[in-house]
Amino acid sequence: MTESDKLFAGSIPKLYDTLMVPLIFEAYAADTAELVAGFSPGAVLETAAGSGVVTRALAPRLRSGTRYVVTDLNQPMLDYATTRQRDSADGSSNGIGIEWQQADALKLPFEDASFDVVFCQFGAMFFPDRTAGYAEARRVLKPGGRFVFTVWDRIEDNVFADEVTSAVAEIFPQDPPRFLARTPHGYHDIALIRSDVSRAGFTRIEIATREKTSRSPSARDVAIAYCQGTPLRNEIEARDANVLQAATDRAAQVIASRHGEGPVAGKIQAHVIVAAG
Repeated sequence: MTESDKLFAGSIPKLYDTLMVPLIFEAYAADTAELVAGFSPGAVLETAAGSGVVTRALAPRLRSGTRYVVTDLNQPMLDYATTRQRDSADGSSNGIGIEWQQADALKLPFEDASFDVVFCQFGAMFFPDRTAGYAEARRVLKPGGRFVFTVWDRIEDNVFADEVTSAVAEIFPQDPPRFLARTPHGYHDIALIRSDVSRAGFTRIEIATREKTSRSPSARDVAIAYCQGTPLRNEIEARDANVLQAATDRAAQVIASRHGEGPVAGKIQAHVIVAAG
């Protein structure tokens, strides 16, 4: 993973939330919110919250009085998440006072045994030391608490990401941008995930693979989402700042050639991990 893989700034947060979130994140966010709420936690920590898609789904499901702390390493994304929270002016929902805090998931600024559930949707792939991040989650969990996180399966099982990667590679054949394959879809081996979580000290680990369908009004929206609403944009512009539109156009053409101009649909697949002990 490169430093640019973690850079969500400029216009990326808005494009990410308006295009990427409904494309691939919302369906899994609903599942994550249901899973976390089902544990009836009294205190919840969300790490790598991004633009707040799970936050918006989970807050109304939590019991009144639940402590809910939402964090992200990237301040621009956290700022955007706060503006998107569809609640009262003080950021509460269903009697939940959400605490927003910039924080590194590998160095959490919280006391030991503070939370009943720690969860992270599609953020662990960005951890520079995943076992350290999992160990931090375990440190701040109360006895009997759960650590819930999701990661994407391999890029070949995520149709649009695979097609965009191939399309953009045509623009830069000598140095193809590999952000999507390298980072979001680069941590998919179940045996490795289980080993990393176990080394962090968890003794009960459940891993389920969930397939869903990604949908978008048009092939062009998919291309813009991936090429301009993720750090893939940083890789494209680092090679040639003048070809971002050409790369987006090529991605749209490839998707349209396989799925039509729109509406379009494609397979997405992820692993859901629940750890305790």
